[in-house]
Amino acid sequence: MPETTRLIPLTEWHKHHPWPPHGGLRHLCFFKETNGFARAFKKVGRRVLIDEAEFFRCVDAQQQEAA
Repeated sequence: MPETTRLIPLTEWHKHHPWPPHGGLRHLCFFKETNGFARAFKKVGRRVLIDEAEFFRCVDAQQQEAA
């Protein structure tokens, strides 16, 4: 059975998580192809959704690269 995850609209991220702030999240989305977050952002029409579990996996991967 596939892992279930929550898809959160970019504009509603702040209702679920305090970090990153809206501007930082938009920055991550805009540069997603070069910063390693491409798997976390899904575009459906004009709406941008964030795969919550994948977002935090990307954060963990960034931390491991920096260590």
